[in-house]
Amino acid sequence: MKTSARNQFSGKVNSVKKGAVNSEIVIDLKGKDQITAVITNESVENLGLKKGSKAYGLIKASWVVLADDPKLKTSARNRFTGKIEKLTEGTVNTEVVMKLPGGNQLVSMITNESAKSMGLKKGKNLLAMFKASSVIVGV
Repeated sequence: MKTSARNQFSGKVNSVKKGAVNSEIVIDLKGKDQITAVITNESVENLGLKKGSKAYGLIKASWVVLADDPKLKTSARNRFTGKIEKLTEGTVNTEVVMKLPGGNQLVSMITNESAKSMGLKKGKNLLAMFKASSVIVGV
């Protein structure tokens, strides 16, 4: 599968929690990292998702928000702390590649102004987060 999403995680479905309209899907990634997605019940059925099935979680880099404080309280279900592995500054945006404790990489795209104001540099610890509704699930 080829997509434009910079964050493409493969794993196994840990749980499917059905609601009236949407379901919460937890996908186990390598190294004990997990991502949570909220998708429609119709999508769960169309994709044949159940505990143990193989699934992909796709998150566009522009949907990943970065913060300095790992204790920051937010409504984002997906929260990861990690170290900056690589920074690539462009004309308008900076690509930030983080290494997560489980060995996965998470990519965020932020403005150059934000990168400068946060004092981003290789090796710095950050909190990365994205909403469960921002995860596209594929099989």
